[in-house]
Amino acid sequence: MRLVIADCTVDYDGRLTAHLPRATRLLMRKADGCLAVHADGGAYKPMNWMTAPNVFVEDDDTWTVTNPKGETLTVTLHQVFSDVSHDFGDDPSLQKDGVEAHLQELLSVDPEQLEPGMRLIRREYPTEIGPVDLLCRDADDLVVAVEIKRRGEIDGVEQLTRYLEFLNRQPDLSPVRGMFVAQEIKLQAKTLASDREIGWCEVDYDELRGIERPQQKLF
Repeated sequence: MRLVIADCTVDYDGRLTAHLPRATRLLMRKADGCLAVHADGGAYKPMNWMTAPNVFVEDDDTWTVTNPKGETLTVTLHQVFSDVSHDFGDDPSLQKDGVEAHLQELLSVDPEQLEPGMRLIRREYPTEIGPVDLLCRDADDLVVAVEIKRRGEIDGVEQLTRYLEFLNRQPDLSPVRGMFVAQEIKLQAKTLASDREIGWCEVDYDELRGIERPQQKLF
């Protein structure tokens, strides 16, 4: 992990153009190649970012990051106040809570709960950046990467997007489409998934377990 605090300007050129005027910001470059630009505010969300895979070029006062889609993020450094790097070592990855792990188990046994004709290839399919919850084939024999969360938010869609980028590099799997699955999916996550042509599906945990909900009575 490399953390740089600098007086900088940031320019994005891709599906649109965007400019962040000169200000002091935190530049976070992770070992997997992701770059995020943070202000001292706005909670966890970066002002701009570029996910892996990408090509990172560093000159004396400029960082240029380009991804396979041709999008470019250019950071111009006017003054660097701090530049610190630290090796985090191997990350054990997120440990799923009981509900999330059980959802994965239930859906691996019966993938047709997600879509008619869906069949399992493997649970926890490995990629260079972590395992995909379920790798399946649909009724048309196309590969589907399924990411399962208890609560579906934007971060989960971003995670699945990164998996798809790596999986689609494998000729024996490509083309791979994604499906984001949770008990409840936030509207923002649904919107982002649809924009990236990722399917989404809300599932009922009790129904998957075969538990009937008690009927409500007026008296």
